[in-house]
Amino acid sequence: MTAIALLTAAAARYLDEDLPPLASALTESGAQFAIVDWDTADEDWSRFDLAVLRSTWDYTQRLPEFLAATRRIATETTLLNPPEVVLWNTDKHYLAHLADAGVPIVPSAFVEPGDDATAALQRFLDRSAGEFVVKPSVGAGSRDAQRYSREERDAALAHAQRLLQAERSVLLQPYLGRVDEHGETSLIFIDGAFSHAIRKGPLLKRGEGPTRALFAAEHITPREPSAEEISIAARTLAAIPFAQPLLYARVDLIHADDGTPRVLELELTEPSLFFVHGPGSAQRFARAVLGRCRR
Repeated sequence: MTAIALLTAAAARYLDEDLPPLASALTESGAQFAIVDWDTADEDWSRFDLAVLRSTWDYTQRLPEFLAATRRIATETTLLNPPEVVLWNTDKHYLAHLADAGVPIVPSAFVEPGDDATAALQRFLDRSAGEFVVKPSVGAGSRDAQRYSREERDAALAHAQRLLQAERSVLLQPYLGRVDEHGETSLIFIDGAFSHAIRKGPLLKRGEGPTRALFAAEHITPREPSAEEISIAARTLAAIPFAQPLLYARVDLIHADDGTPRVLELELTEPSLFFVHGPGSAQRFARAVLGRCRR
């Protein structure tokens, strides 16, 4: 009988709303599975036909350890998505690769440890009008991300300097105001095929500091994406520099001031896939997982 490991984190195990419907779908398919913390030291991964990264949401605070774990697991069984994809996707410098490939992204500027943060922020503000966002290049769930007005430049600089002093690269992006009304659109792909989409309400509220939780609270509803959004998401997946199709992918889009969609993030490591908002999506995912086992 097929045995599958669904990887989570101790802090996320009971927060992952995807796990119950996925567990039911796998059970209906006749597969055996176990929900396992990714950092379980004595786990024999070879007892599984496949290990699937799911809610490993504490990795941003332990990235070297997490990446080493993905490599170790992959020596004992098949890990999806693969370690090389995880290494590339856990750092938002991948946005520069997408931009070079012609994918329309939210304009992004990076500040590296050792750079002059004051000068870098001023260069960014000289090119960008309105509010802006400071976030780490390795981060998830809006942790350590904050929205600033131009009048809050000093607070934004202090935020960036704190990240840089911790040896974390900083990402600067304009805050695209249409997100307050339209929210984000997340498009979920399973085995390379579009499955479903959701609307996520705005996460970075004016005047609020970064969340201290594992991830910021989200307001999720189903959404029917436009043909343009589906097209941009497909172009984004085509630009991934690894073998395709991946078992799962999520493309997060927001709209620029002119209404055109821009890629905010490409989630290939541990994204929520919002099965409860996509009828049949957990079953499709289970079939895709079992299909990978048979391969």
